[in-house]
Amino acid sequence: MRTAIRLVPFLLLAAPAAAQSPPAVRAGDHQRYARAIAAGYKAYFLCDGLFTAGRRERQVEALELRGIYPEYDAIVPTLAARVDRVGRGVSVSFDRALPPRRATWAAGAGCTLAPIGAEPVSRPPAGAAPRALGPDPRRWPMGDAGIAPRPGAALAGVVARAFEGGFGHRTETVGVVVLRDGKVVAERYRDGFGPYVPNRTWSVAKSITGTLVGLSGVDPSRPAAIPEWRRPGDPRARVTLDQLLRMSSGLHSDTPGNRTDALYFGGTAVTEQATGWPLSSRPGTFFRYANNDILLATRALRAALGEARYRALPGRLFAPLGMRHTVAESDWQGNYLLSSAVWTTARDLARLGQFWLQDGMWQGRRLLPAGWMRYMTTARAPQPERDEGYGASIWLFGPAQGLPAGSYSAQGNRGQYVMVVPSERLVVVRRGEDPTGARFDVARFTADVIAAR
Repeated sequence: MRTAIRLVPFLLLAAPAAAQSPPAVRAGDHQRYARAIAAGYKAYFLCDGLFTAGRRERQVEALELRGIYPEYDAIVPTLAARVDRVGRGVSVSFDRALPPRRATWAAGAGCTLAPIGAEPVSRPPAGAAPRALGPDPRRWPMGDAGIAPRPGAALAGVVARAFEGGFGHRTETVGVVVLRDGKVVAERYRDGFGPYVPNRTWSVAKSITGTLVGLSGVDPSRPAAIPEWRRPGDPRARVTLDQLLRMSSGLHSDTPGNRTDALYFGGTAVTEQATGWPLSSRPGTFFRYANNDILLATRALRAALGEARYRALPGRLFAPLGMRHTVAESDWQGNYLLSSAVWTTARDLARLGQFWLQDGMWQGRRLLPAGWMRYMTTARAPQPERDEGYGASIWLFGPAQGLPAGSYSAQGNRGQYVMVVPSERLVVVRRGEDPTGARFDVARFTADVIAAR
């Protein structure tokens, strides 16, 4: 008995010393993992920049790979990249014990990032590197013929200020397109970009997802068809597709805004990670902006539609609208990453905004169900704790932001915006590569565009 009593102080004294070791190990693991993610980020963006956008390596490194997430911003420039123009891929080394991170391009699919630790796969030569698509000879809006914007001095001045940092300190505007009554009335690009050079939509893709749900015919009021939640007793089985689109699933996630670095840059799959989060509130009662909600909405579409219809779904939107410079990308297991990973041009986003403005009608054909845009742009509880409201995958603006009632916007990281002002018959697209911490004031920019009639 005395022996047991004597052991207690030893255990109590030994515990703090033992507890000091794991943090040191974890710190090393964290740094190794951060390097793996940074390498994936670089491989992925160089791959798309070179093979999807047709930009040069030094251009991508100078803009798209600068001012990124702070955890990786200092690491990325230190990692060596190898471009494989025959196999159409990019490899980035980051650790002696693990293979380089690799992203590979395929026609119509963009770039796909392999998981951390994946060994290189032998592939037959892919032939000549792809050439960026040029102008479509059809007339606007289906093609690029007949576009001859002649903005007045006031509107030209507003657009110029967007490129000069006039709507946000340190912002980097790379493209602007303004439509009024469906016609291009202003257009401008930064050097290295242009009407046919795509860049990543980031979260503008979420509003594309809301549009694709409308095209799919799947009832958003029903529980989302997530196969991983079908086990009897899983409380997540009652989460509806509508709640996923409205960011009110009730699912927990690890960070505000739900950074999904492991999915976007680590090469994990939607079905491995997004489906695994537990509930932290009752579905439909709490707004939490989350990449996972939209990733799960697309997972539900895959299960509900079947593989062939799922794979064809983005093309059912892009092709009829003439969005021929737009591509939706997937994880390595074939799940669309439609919370962020779409590459497109300012003109293609202007087409999409005009399609929304026309209530899902295009060239005299109804593509979206009647009332779907009203559904996407109608706020329901719960709502975010900020001035802007949120509909079903789209942000809502109005007098509180200095804009006409009924305005709405798709928007994404690094300054991607598609603003629609129905009362003005106006679509404003702003593409950016803004560094972390810089914010472009799209509401003020749009208000100034309206004033510069």
